[in-house]
Amino acid sequence: LPFPSQVVYNRVGKCGSRTVVLLLRILSEKHGFNLVTSDIHNKTRLTKNEQMELIKNISTAEQPYLFTRHVHFLNFSRFGGDQPVYINIIRDPVNRFLSNYFFRRFGDWRGEQNHMIRTPNMRQEERYLDINVCILENYPECSNPRLFYIIPYFCGQHPRCREPGEWALERAKLNVNENFLLVGILEELEDVLLLLERFLPHYFKDVLSIYKNPEHRKLGNLTVTVKKTVPSPEAIQILYQRMRYEYEFYYYVKEQFHLLKRKFGLKSHIRKPSPRPEFFIPSPLETEEPMNDEEEDDEKWLEDIYKR
Repeated sequence: LPFPSQVVYNRVGKCGSRTVVLLLRILSEKHGFNLVTSDIHNKTRLTKNEQMELIKNISTAEQPYLFTRHVHFLNFSRFGGDQPVYINIIRDPVNRFLSNYFFRRFGDWRGEQNHMIRTPNMRQEERYLDINVCILENYPECSNPRLFYIIPYFCGQHPRCREPGEWALERAKLNVNENFLLVGILEELEDVLLLLERFLPHYFKDVLSIYKNPEHRKLGNLTVTVKKTVPSPEAIQILYQRMRYEYEFYYYVKEQFHLLKRKFGLKSHIRKPSPRPEFFIPSPLETEEPMNDEEEDDEKWLEDIYKR
Protein backbone atom coordinates (compact mmCIF):
# COMPACT_ATOMS: atom_id res chain seq x y z
CA LEU A 1 0.00 0.00 0.00
CA PRO A 2 1.07 3.59 -0.46
CA PHE A 3 1.85 4.96 2.97
CA PRO A 4 1.40 8.48 4.31
CA SER A 5 4.63 10.42 4.45
CA GLN A 6 3.11 13.13 6.66
CA VAL A 7 1.76 12.14 10.08
CA VAL A 8 0.71 14.48 12.91
CA TYR A 9 0.30 13.34 16.51
CA ASN A 10 -1.29 16.38 18.18
CA ARG A 11 -1.00 14.73 21.54
CA VAL A 12 -3.50 15.38 24.31
CA GLY A 13 -1.85 16.24 27.64
CA LYS A 14 -1.67 13.50 30.29
CA CYS A 15 -2.88 10.79 27.91
CA GLY A 16 0.29 8.71 27.75
CA SER A 17 1.99 10.92 25.18
CA ARG A 18 5.38 10.97 26.90
CA THR A 19 5.43 7.18 26.79
CA VAL A 20 4.57 7.23 23.08
CA VAL A 21 7.18 9.91 22.32
CA LEU A 22 9.83 7.76 24.02
CA LEU A 23 8.83 4.97 21.65
CA LEU A 24 8.86 7.29 18.65
CA ARG A 25 12.43 8.37 19.36
CA ILE A 26 13.53 4.75 19.22
CA LEU A 27 11.40 4.00 16.15
CA SER A 28 12.61 7.04 14.20
CA GLU A 29 16.19 5.83 14.49
CA LYS A 30 15.21 2.25 13.71
CA HIS A 31 13.07 3.02 10.63
CA GLY A 32 14.64 6.24 9.40
CA PHE A 33 11.70 8.63 9.49
CA ASN A 34 11.98 12.27 10.54
CA LEU A 35 10.60 12.80 14.07
CA VAL A 36 9.75 16.49 14.43
CA THR A 37 9.02 17.51 18.02
CA SER A 38 8.27 20.85 19.62
CA ASP A 39 9.52 22.45 22.83
CA ILE A 40 6.26 24.40 23.15
CA HIS A 41 4.03 22.59 25.63
CA ASN A 42 1.59 25.25 26.80
CA LYS A 43 0.26 26.89 23.64
CA THR A 44 -2.47 24.80 22.06
CA ARG A 45 -4.60 27.65 20.65
CA LEU A 46 -3.06 29.69 17.85
CA THR A 47 -3.86 32.88 16.01
CA LYS A 48 -4.46 32.67 12.27
CA ASN A 49 -0.91 33.82 11.55
CA GLU A 50 0.52 31.33 14.05
CA GLN A 51 -1.48 28.55 12.38
CA MET A 52 -0.15 29.52 8.96
CA GLU A 53 3.42 29.67 10.21
CA LEU A 54 3.24 26.31 11.99
CA ILE A 55 1.59 24.58 9.03
CA LYS A 56 4.26 26.01 6.74
CA ASN A 57 7.04 24.77 9.03
CA ILE A 58 5.49 21.30 9.34
CA SER A 59 4.77 20.97 5.61
CA THR A 60 8.35 21.78 4.63
CA ALA A 61 9.87 19.17 6.98
CA GLU A 62 11.83 16.35 5.37
CA GLN A 63 9.51 13.46 4.52
CA PRO A 64 8.54 10.97 5.73
CA TYR A 65 7.96 12.83 8.97
CA LEU A 66 5.95 12.46 12.13
CA PHE A 67 5.24 15.77 13.85
CA THR A 68 4.19 15.83 17.48
CA ARG A 69 3.09 18.67 19.72
CA HIS A 70 0.38 19.56 22.24
CA VAL A 71 -1.78 21.58 19.85
CA HIS A 72 -5.45 21.68 18.92
CA PHE A 73 -6.36 20.25 15.52
CA LEU A 74 -5.02 22.23 12.58
CA ASN A 75 -6.82 22.29 9.23
CA PHE A 76 -3.95 22.26 6.72
CA SER A 77 -6.27 22.38 3.71
CA ARG A 78 -7.74 25.67 4.94
CA PHE A 79 -4.36 27.27 4.24
CA GLY A 80 -3.74 25.45 0.98
CA GLY A 81 -1.61 22.65 2.41
CA ASP A 82 -1.91 18.88 2.09
CA GLN A 83 -3.85 17.47 5.02
CA PRO A 84 -1.62 15.00 6.89
CA VAL A 85 -2.75 11.81 8.56
CA TYR A 86 -3.63 12.48 12.21
CA ILE A 87 -3.31 10.05 15.12
CA ASN A 88 -4.02 10.56 18.83
CA ILE A 89 -4.79 8.86 22.15
CA ILE A 90 -7.27 9.89 24.84
CA ARG A 91 -8.21 8.50 28.24
CA ASP A 92 -11.02 8.58 30.80
CA PRO A 93 -11.57 12.33 31.35
CA VAL A 94 -11.67 12.27 35.16
CA ASN A 95 -8.48 10.20 35.29
CA ARG A 96 -6.82 12.58 32.86
CA PHE A 97 -7.85 15.57 34.96
CA LEU A 98 -6.59 14.02 38.20
CA SER A 99 -3.27 13.07 36.61
CA ASN A 100 -2.79 16.63 35.41
CA TYR A 101 -3.89 18.15 38.73
CA PHE A 102 -1.25 16.29 40.73
CA PHE A 103 1.43 16.39 38.02
CA ARG A 104 1.32 20.19 37.99
CA ARG A 105 1.89 20.14 41.74
CA PHE A 106 4.24 17.23 42.38
CA GLY A 107 5.70 16.08 39.05
CA ASP A 108 6.61 12.45 38.42
CA TRP A 109 9.29 9.92 39.34
CA ARG A 110 11.85 11.54 37.04
CA GLY A 111 12.68 14.00 39.78
CA GLU A 112 11.18 15.58 42.86
CA GLN A 113 11.93 19.06 41.54
CA ASN A 114 10.36 18.48 38.14
CA HIS A 115 7.10 20.11 39.18
CA MET A 116 8.92 23.22 40.40
CA ILE A 117 10.25 23.77 36.90
CA ARG A 118 6.78 23.51 35.38
CA THR A 119 4.92 25.59 37.96
CA PRO A 120 7.54 27.79 39.65
CA ASN A 121 5.07 30.55 40.48
CA MET A 122 2.45 28.34 42.09
CA ARG A 123 1.80 29.46 45.66
CA GLN A 124 2.20 26.88 48.41
CA GLU A 125 -1.45 27.07 49.43
CA GLU A 126 -2.42 26.36 45.83
CA ARG A 127 0.13 23.56 45.45
CA TYR A 128 -1.26 21.75 48.49
CA LEU A 129 -4.91 22.58 47.81
CA ASP A 130 -7.01 19.52 48.66
CA ILE A 131 -8.60 18.10 45.52
CA ASN A 132 -12.00 17.80 47.22
CA VAL A 133 -11.94 21.46 48.25
CA CYS A 134 -11.00 22.44 44.71
CA ILE A 135 -13.96 20.53 43.26
CA LEU A 136 -16.64 21.09 45.89
CA GLU A 137 -15.89 24.79 46.31
CA ASN A 138 -15.77 25.30 42.55
CA TYR A 139 -12.23 26.64 42.18
CA PRO A 140 -11.48 27.70 38.57
CA GLU A 141 -9.02 24.83 38.04
CA CYS A 142 -11.74 22.30 38.89
CA SER A 143 -14.62 23.79 36.92
CA ASN A 144 -15.47 24.69 33.36
CA PRO A 145 -14.08 25.87 31.01
CA ARG A 146 -10.81 24.34 32.24
CA LEU A 147 -12.39 20.90 32.49
CA PHE A 148 -13.32 21.13 28.82
CA TYR A 149 -9.94 19.91 27.69
CA ILE A 150 -9.96 16.86 25.38
CA ILE A 151 -12.58 17.93 22.83
CA PRO A 152 -10.74 21.08 21.61
CA TYR A 153 -7.80 18.88 20.49
CA PHE A 154 -10.17 17.37 17.93
CA CYS A 155 -12.56 20.26 17.34
CA GLY A 156 -9.80 22.65 16.23
CA GLN A 157 -8.83 26.30 16.43
CA HIS A 158 -12.27 27.91 16.04
CA PRO A 159 -13.18 30.01 19.13
CA ARG A 160 -16.34 27.94 19.67
CA CYS A 161 -14.16 24.85 20.10
CA ARG A 162 -13.27 26.20 23.55
CA GLU A 163 -16.89 26.46 24.67
CA PRO A 164 -18.38 23.36 26.35
CA GLY A 165 -21.36 22.40 24.23
CA GLU A 166 -22.87 20.38 21.40
CA TRP A 167 -21.27 22.45 18.62
CA ALA A 168 -17.70 21.66 19.69
CA LEU A 169 -18.60 18.04 20.47
CA GLU A 170 -20.11 17.37 17.05
CA ARG A 171 -17.28 19.11 15.22
CA ALA A 172 -14.76 17.03 17.17
CA LYS A 173 -16.58 13.82 16.22
CA LEU A 174 -16.63 14.90 12.56
CA ASN A 175 -12.89 15.54 12.56
CA VAL A 176 -12.23 12.16 14.18
CA ASN A 177 -14.17 10.50 11.36
CA GLU A 178 -12.69 12.52 8.51
CA ASN A 179 -9.13 13.39 9.51
CA PHE A 180 -7.84 10.88 12.06
CA LEU A 181 -6.50 7.52 10.99
CA LEU A 182 -6.73 6.32 14.58
CA VAL A 183 -7.79 7.71 17.93
CA GLY A 184 -6.91 5.17 20.59
CA ILE A 185 -7.78 4.68 24.24
CA LEU A 186 -4.94 4.82 26.76
CA GLU A 187 -6.58 2.14 28.89
CA GLU A 188 -5.97 -0.25 25.97
CA LEU A 189 -2.56 1.06 24.92
CA GLU A 190 -1.15 -2.27 23.71
CA ASP A 191 -4.05 -2.60 21.27
CA VAL A 192 -3.48 0.99 20.14
CA LEU A 193 0.14 0.13 19.38
CA LEU A 194 -0.90 -3.05 17.55
CA LEU A 195 -3.23 -1.09 15.28
CA LEU A 196 -0.66 1.65 14.68
CA GLU A 197 1.80 -1.03 13.61
CA ARG A 198 -0.83 -2.43 11.26
CA PHE A 199 -1.85 0.92 9.76
CA LEU A 200 1.52 2.71 9.73
CA PRO A 201 4.19 -0.03 9.55
CA HIS A 202 6.81 2.33 8.13
CA TYR A 203 6.63 4.25 11.41
CA PHE A 204 5.49 1.72 14.01
CA LYS A 205 6.87 -1.70 13.00
CA ASP A 206 8.02 -3.60 16.14
CA VAL A 207 6.56 -0.95 18.45
CA LEU A 208 4.89 -3.48 20.74
CA SER A 209 8.06 -5.52 21.29
CA ILE A 210 9.93 -2.31 22.13
CA TYR A 211 7.15 -1.21 24.48
CA LYS A 212 7.25 -4.56 26.31
CA ASN A 213 11.02 -4.52 26.65
CA PRO A 214 11.91 -4.32 30.38
CA GLU A 215 14.40 -1.49 29.79
CA HIS A 216 11.75 0.63 28.11
CA ARG A 217 9.27 -0.18 30.86
CA LYS A 218 11.74 1.25 33.39
CA LEU A 219 11.83 4.52 31.45
CA GLY A 220 8.04 4.56 31.13
CA ASN A 221 7.57 4.09 34.86
CA LEU A 222 9.49 7.30 35.49
CA THR A 223 6.68 9.28 33.86
CA VAL A 224 4.06 8.15 36.39
CA THR A 225 2.62 11.09 38.36
CA VAL A 226 3.36 11.00 42.08
CA LYS A 227 1.26 11.81 45.16
CA LYS A 228 -2.08 11.24 43.45
CA THR A 229 -5.10 10.87 45.72
CA VAL A 230 -8.66 9.87 44.90
CA PRO A 231 -11.43 12.44 45.43
CA SER A 232 -14.54 11.58 47.40
CA PRO A 233 -17.48 9.92 45.54
CA GLU A 234 -19.40 13.19 45.86
CA ALA A 235 -16.56 15.15 44.25
CA ILE A 236 -16.18 12.60 41.45
CA GLN A 237 -19.90 12.77 40.67
CA ILE A 238 -19.64 16.56 40.41
CA LEU A 239 -16.72 16.16 38.01
CA TYR A 240 -18.80 13.80 35.89
CA GLN A 241 -21.57 16.36 35.66
CA ARG A 242 -19.18 19.14 34.73
CA MET A 243 -17.46 16.94 32.13
CA ARG A 244 -20.62 15.72 30.46
CA TYR A 245 -19.49 16.57 26.93
CA GLU A 246 -15.99 15.19 27.54
CA TYR A 247 -17.53 11.86 28.51
CA GLU A 248 -19.88 11.80 25.56
CA PHE A 249 -16.86 12.27 23.30
CA TYR A 250 -14.75 9.73 25.19
CA TYR A 251 -17.38 7.00 24.91
CA TYR A 252 -17.94 7.82 21.24
CA VAL A 253 -14.22 7.42 20.53
CA LYS A 254 -14.07 4.27 22.64
CA GLU A 255 -16.94 2.74 20.69
CA GLN A 256 -15.26 3.58 17.36
CA PHE A 257 -12.00 2.12 18.64
CA HIS A 258 -13.70 -1.13 19.66
CA LEU A 259 -15.39 -1.37 16.26
CA LEU A 260 -11.97 -1.01 14.66
CA LYS A 261 -10.56 -3.72 16.91
CA ARG A 262 -13.38 -6.05 15.91
CA LYS A 263 -12.70 -5.33 12.26
CA PHE A 264 -9.12 -6.45 12.63
CA GLY A 265 -9.83 -9.38 14.93
CA LEU A 266 -8.64 -8.00 18.27
CA LYS A 267 -10.44 -9.00 21.44
CA SER A 268 -11.48 -6.42 24.00
CA HIS A 269 -11.07 -7.77 27.50
CA ILE A 270 -14.18 -6.97 29.47
CA ARG A 271 -13.32 -4.84 32.47
CA LYS A 272 -15.42 -3.47 35.23
CA PRO A 273 -16.88 -0.29 33.74
CA SER A 274 -16.14 3.00 35.45
CA PRO A 275 -19.08 4.80 37.08
CA ARG A 276 -21.08 6.77 34.56
CA PRO A 277 -23.58 9.59 34.89
CA GLU A 278 -27.17 8.66 34.18
CA PHE A 279 -27.43 11.05 31.23
CA PHE A 280 -25.41 8.61 29.10
CA ILE A 281 -27.96 6.20 27.70
CA PRO A 282 -25.83 4.04 25.34
CA SER A 283 -23.34 1.71 26.97
CA PRO A 284 -19.75 1.60 25.71
CA LEU A 285 -19.35 -1.15 23.14
CA GLU A 286 -17.42 -4.16 24.41
CA THR A 287 -16.10 -6.66 21.87
CA GLU A 288 -16.08 -10.15 23.34
CA GLU A 289 -15.05 -12.13 20.27
CA PRO A 290 -13.18 -11.21 17.08
CA MET A 291 -15.52 -10.83 14.14
CA ASN A 292 -14.86 -11.26 10.44
CA ASP A 293 -16.37 -8.29 8.66
CA GLU A 294 -16.51 -8.85 4.91
CA GLU A 295 -18.65 -5.84 4.07
CA GLU A 296 -15.64 -3.62 3.37
CA ASP A 297 -12.24 -4.71 2.16
CA ASP A 298 -9.59 -3.91 4.79
CA GLU A 299 -6.94 -2.87 2.29
CA LYS A 300 -9.38 -0.59 0.42
CA TRP A 301 -10.42 1.04 3.69
CA LEU A 302 -6.82 1.81 4.60
CA GLU A 303 -6.06 3.09 1.12
CA ASP A 304 -9.01 5.48 1.27
CA ILE A 305 -7.74 6.82 4.61
CA TYR A 306 -4.26 7.37 3.18
CA LYS A 307 -5.63 9.35 0.24
CA ARG A 308 -7.41 11.92 2.42
